[in-house]
Amino acid sequence: MDPLSPDELSRYHRHILLPEVGGHGQQLLKAARVLVIGAGGLGSPVLQYLAAAGVGTLGIVDDDGVSLSNLQRQVIHDTGTLGEKKTKSAVKAIARLNPHCRVVRYEDRFDPGFARDHLPRYTLLIDGSDNFSTRYAAADAAELARVPLVTGAVGRFDGTVTVLKPYESGPDGQPYPRYTDLFPEPPPEGLIPACAEAGVIGALTGVIGTLMAMEAIKVITGIGEPLVGRLLMYDGLAARFDTVRYKRRA
Repeated sequence: MDPLSPDELSRYHRHILLPEVGGHGQQLLKAARVLVIGAGGLGSPVLQYLAAAGVGTLGIVDDDGVSLSNLQRQVIHDTGTLGEKKTKSAVKAIARLNPHCRVVRYEDRFDPGFARDHLPRYTLLIDGSDNFSTRYAAADAAELARVPLVTGAVGRFDGTVTVLKPYESGPDGQPYPRYTDLFPEPPPEGLIPACAEAGVIGALTGVIGTLMAMEAIKVITGIGEPLVGRLLMYDGLAARFDTVRYKRRA
């Protein structure tokens, strides 16, 4: 792994002070290549915190542009970037935050073809999309490429986060669960309205996106217990966190 420069040692000093992370963990973050699906409500805090944490390469997959209605929750963008591609807006924000972070833009949609062409170059996939078709495609692609997946979702006032590594087995020798072990099939079309129809509280995406970034840092550095086989649920109105375990189905 590449050594840390004097500027990086100063920038990440608070990380390096942590015995669980240290210089080696910071080097692992520098060497990491993370592909993030979506530069929206969830992708914004994910990208900001991973760039600030010192992740060496961030790939951003998003084909949408910045609109005024995004700014209530998509905090990586601002009024000055209205009309720009979200990838371009995000790249400029990340450059201001941390010039050591390399960013690769993909103004595209994540689908099996895109994953086949690009995912093998990355060490971690993060899904901040807002639709089930992309979530299932991301889970299938990550398993095929043997890449860990951090995936999150939000409703109006609630959200969830989990980590998937179905190509590995746990201490009991049993394979870790797949996304379909948690959600066997997508809900019927129209059953769950999009945020454009139902609304979403902006700060909620910050809570869930930040939790996703934390899980990504744990996976990259090998510290703590990532949410593999566990679904973390947050109820914003009740200010309550709950965790449920799920297993590989027979």
